[in-house]
Amino acid sequence: MKGIVFTEFLELVEHKFGFEMVDTILTNAQLPSNGVYTAVGTYSFSEMLSLLTNLNKETGVPINDLLLVYGEHFFGVVKRSYPTFLEEYTDPIEMLSSIENHIHVEVRKIYPDAELPTFTVVEKTEKTLVMIYSSSRAMSSFGKGLMHKTLEHFNAKATLLLENIKENGTEVKFSIEIHE
Repeated sequence: MKGIVFTEFLELVEHKFGFEMVDTILTNAQLPSNGVYTAVGTYSFSEMLSLLTNLNKETGVPINDLLLVYGEHFFGVVKRSYPTFLEEYTDPIEMLSSIENHIHVEVRKIYPDAELPTFTVVEKTEKTLVMIYSSSRAMSSFGKGLMHKTLEHFNAKATLLLENIKENGTEVKFSIEIHE
């Protein structure tokens, strides 16, 4: 995983739970990197799992809830650091349906070795979008947080549903319906 995912996660933890919590989860995780991350570095996904697991143990907040909040936080990172991703679109359905064929292509230009999930559009109309998320990392709640903030960014009132296709969360169906 790219280092920016780690640095922003630790920033969120500090903001929500304080610096002591950051120190606690880093210490308890016993990470190969010793918790020293650079935004452009690449680190093992197992380190993120360890950080999430330790934060869950310390706070009692379910991991999927932590990932959802983190996805919402990360939208702010995208908005600040890569505003052109948002400026190119006028509605959330167009933007979200372009994750795989446009946004991920641009992300790979910036981070060539990024390991990104796959989003396959199954159905798309002006007001609805159904996509299948596939990733061995099972971080669909992170994606849901990003999608939630995307809808909010476009002032769209919508229903956003997540349904596991595979029980372990490595394949998930996202269904979005925009309401007038």
